[in-house]
Amino acid sequence: VQLQASGGGTVQAGDSLRLSCVASGRTFSSYDMGWFRQAPGKEREFVGVISHPVGSTRSYSSSVKGRFTISRDNAKNTVYLQMNSLKPEDTAVYYCAAQSSKAISTAVLDYDSWGQGTQVTVSS
Repeated sequence: VQLQASGGGTVQAGDSLRLSCVASGRTFSSYDMGWFRQAPGKEREFVGVISHPVGSTRSYSSSVKGRFTISRDNAKNTVYLQMNSLKPEDTAVYYCAAQSSKAISTAVLDYDSWGQGTQVTVSS
């Protein structure tokens, strides 16, 4: 599956952004979809994941839980990341990813399809 992320930008602390990730192909509903982020000089880290086919299970990192919400629209082959109450430490390149070979996972290495990333910058 090919993924295309969008929606990043530069905002102030406390603002909101919604990221989108559109997938190609007809099997989007068979993939768990994850969001990850990578700040300069840091490793890529887990943000959130939503299970296939309809998102019955969602999981978030402790740093974003309660502020970020992941959702999916299988009719549009799209997964979203709604980010509220943004903080400067949320600044990073955000990536969407897909995997269908393992149980729902938060591990970078378990994902085999990645989008190109979209930059989110939060100023204080």
